[in-house]
Amino acid sequence: MIDLVARTSVDRRLAGVIAPVVEDLGFELVRVRLLSGKSRTLQIMAERPDGGMEVDDCAAISTAVSATLDVEDPIEDAYTLEVSSPGIDRPLTRMKDFSAWSGCEAKLETSELIAGRKRFRGMLHGVEEDEVLVEVDEGIVGLKFDWLSDARLVLNDDLVRASLKARGNPDRTPRADIDDAEENMDADKEA
Repeated sequence: MIDLVARTSVDRRLAGVIAPVVEDLGFELVRVRLLSGKSRTLQIMAERPDGGMEVDDCAAISTAVSATLDVEDPIEDAYTLEVSSPGIDRPLTRMKDFSAWSGCEAKLETSELIAGRKRFRGMLHGVEEDEVLVEVDEGIVGLKFDWLSDARLVLNDDLVRASLKARGNPDRTPRADIDDAEENMDADKEA
């Protein structure tokens, strides 16, 4: 099975070193990427089993992983370690992600052409055996998890509402945040 947590052989090797450290701290590894550019960045996304993640959690993971990487030394060149939550428009990297986010809109990309295309966008409908179910214009299609090269949630109001509900605040909407900000701006102008 293709692993969307760590795509390249280098990422998989790093995940093999990082995953036990993250799991020992009580977190789940969502994604590992060694990004190239002007400078290299080792990007680690993790979350608690309940889906949450706080800044202190990121700091704890960063400290523990950094110590392990200093000993194991799997990266030859200098790099920056970046630890974060998956975010609201998170990547979907594990079969359980597609079940957990059923009912949300997602963008999926396959490594090969499937029915004449590689990109699919639609409502997730969970999983069935080794397939991810997504509702597209033609209806619900099953894409084998092994066919996927990338998948992520689409940021929209429904996703924000679902995320707020999961955090225990279902009545809070993006509009309420905007209204609060506008009220604060008006109060600042009057002061």
